[in-house]
Amino acid sequence: MDVAEAIRTKRAIREFAADPLSADEVAWILRAGRRAQSAKNRQPWQFIAIQDRETLEALSRTGTYAGHLAHAALGVVLATPDPAERWSILFDAGQAAAYMQLAAWERGVGSCLATIYEQEQARTLLGVPKDVHLPVALSFGRPLHPEQMTAAPRRGGRRPFAEMVHWDRW
Repeated sequence: MDVAEAIRTKRAIREFAADPLSADEVAWILRAGRRAQSAKNRQPWQFIAIQDRETLEALSRTGTYAGHLAHAALGVVLATPDPAERWSILFDAGQAAAYMQLAAWERGVGSCLATIYEQEQARTLLGVPKDVHLPVALSFGRPLHPEQMTAAPRRGGRRPFAEMVHWDRW
């Protein structure tokens, strides 16, 4: 699968089969995030890779829409410095998340992003120091419904190109 195809076909997957991911698949996903570009190559992220079922279930309760983490084969929490220090921290973390999701998609592994709203709860659960922020977690796993990997885009799912792009000026 080439990059253009991965971008065109990528879907959010929120329901996962019970199959575990191999150590190679997990390393592939994490290495892709590690290779993401960042402002001045600061790489302002660390990853907490979670495969323990009880931890994933508890983590799924730290965000309003994070329930998909409970049944994931792998959860990855992105840990960053305080985003108030530099606006680019969250942008950079988002790139790491996107790289991981596209690398997973290439291997037939679905994913979905979840905002962590209960920072203190997540910090306690994962043993994270107070000065580290936990903006998002990603769930990864093989889709419970494999046809989602090749499903056509929903009608009306994307705004037209001409409505989104401004040339030279607004």
